[in-house]
Formats: sequence, C-alpha cells, structure tokens
Amino acid sequence: MRDVALLGARLLLGGYMGIHASQKLLGKFHGPGLDGAGALFEKNGLAPGRQMATAAAATEIAGGVLTVTGVAYPAGPLAIAGAMSVAAAHNRAGGLMAIRGGIELPVAYSTLALTLAAAGPGKYTIGPSLPGKLTALGALAGGAVAGALIARMVTAKPPAVEEPAPAPAEP
Repeated sequence: MRDVALLGARLLLGGYMGIHASQKLLGKFHGPGLDGAGALFEKNGLAPGRQMATAAAATEIAGGVLTVTGVAYPAGPLAIAGAMSVAAAHNRAGGLMAIRGGIELPVAYSTLALTLAAAGPGKYTIGPSLPGKLTALGALAGGAVAGALIARMVTAKPPAVEEPAPAPAEP
C-alpha cells in the first residue's frame, strides 16, 4: 500500500510540474507564456527574464519527469523543491493564500517534494536512485542556487516606472 501511495504522490506532483512549466513555456492552462513569464521574472529582479523563465520551466519539467519515473531519485523532488522555494519567495507579497497570489501552492508543492525525497520513491520506479554522496552534493548545489535566486529577488530594486511624455502645449 505504501508503494502505491508513493507512486500516486509522485504522479500527482510530477504531473502538476509539467502543467506548471507549460504555463511558462507555452502559455497553456491560462499561463503567460515565455514572454509574459520572462517579463514577470525581470520585474522581480531575475534578469535576463526570458532565460530565467526558461531555466525555471526546464527545472520543473526535468524535476517532474524524474519524480514520476523515479529515475535518479531524489534529484526530481529536490529540483522541484528548489524551484518552488524560489516561487514561494516570488509570491511572498501575496500573503499565505493562493487566492491572493500568495505562497500557499508553492509551499504545498515544496512540502510534498521534500516529503517524497525523504520517504524514497517506493518500489514502482523505472530507474536507479542516485548514490548518497552525489545526492548530498546535488542538494547542496541546488540549495545554493535557489538561495542565491531568492536573495537576488528579495534585494532587487523595483524597476523604474517610465513617466509618460508631457502632452504638447496647445497653441
């Protein structure tokens, strides 16, 4: 029963990461697409925005696929946890609840990802797990990257608002 529950959790999280990434990359599921996501990233201090949005989507897709398949466990859930930690920092001004653009959803995804990373993939996988030392190194490197991105966002100065040109004086 435990293995079936772990598989279900992996399918749920990995599937939603695919949907989440397709919002950024393709504008599917009411998402902004790469240009819109890039502008949002740029506004939040993550420049160049389009490349950062592409990297975030790639992390979400790779993390989702690795989580669903169980290949290279726990790299997938750890990648998702890192990406969703940055997303939570992005949503911090919205408060706790998702209805106001808050941190609720990325925190839930991060929590599920970290729970799966700690619990293991179960027996229904199609590939081997990572060795312990490589897992520790990857988690350390991923945590450092996520931390650096969060620090960059939190300390970024808001973009300057362009003043409209004054209207020409009437003769």
